[in-house]
Amino acid sequence: MSKQTGDSPLDAEAIYASLRDAIAASLASDPQRAIHLIGIHSGGAWLAERLHADLALTTPLGTLSSAFHRDDYGRRGLPAEMKSSSLPFEIAGTDIVLVDDILYTGRTVRAALNELFDYGRPARVRLAVLLDRGGRELPIEAAFCGLSHPLPAQNAFVLARDEHGQFTLGIE
Repeated sequence: MSKQTGDSPLDAEAIYASLRDAIAASLASDPQRAIHLIGIHSGGAWLAERLHADLALTTPLGTLSSAFHRDDYGRRGLPAEMKSSSLPFEIAGTDIVLVDDILYTGRTVRAALNELFDYGRPARVRLAVLLDRGGRELPIEAAFCGLSHPLPAQNAFVLARDEHGQFTLGIE
């Protein structure tokens, strides 16, 4: 896990490369174990899509919407663009790497796990995140993390993807 210091801008592509390399190293250490990537909409789905291609995975790629399982659903309502879950493989007994963009309180990951278990019981679930900003409210930790970079609660990281699939990170 990397930790960035100083006031230098966040290089989303370098952070992505760190995350990709950590997952690749894990795959190389256990080549017999097939993993399935599942990206949490929307930033996690972008990352999972690119990781799936860059790692040349042959297992199907999945995406997951955690909107209906969030504990703050009543306050937040539906997202402006509702995405559905797509899991084109059997979940039961599968080794899953759940991919999200920014890990903050852990509530999105908890909701995604609830959604995932509606489809079956995986053999193992590990979390991969581009960026861990700290501030956890739940005991959730990423197995794979591109960068750990604390951020005050009043600010937020924003992941964007251009038409060529390149990532940028900003702070609001």
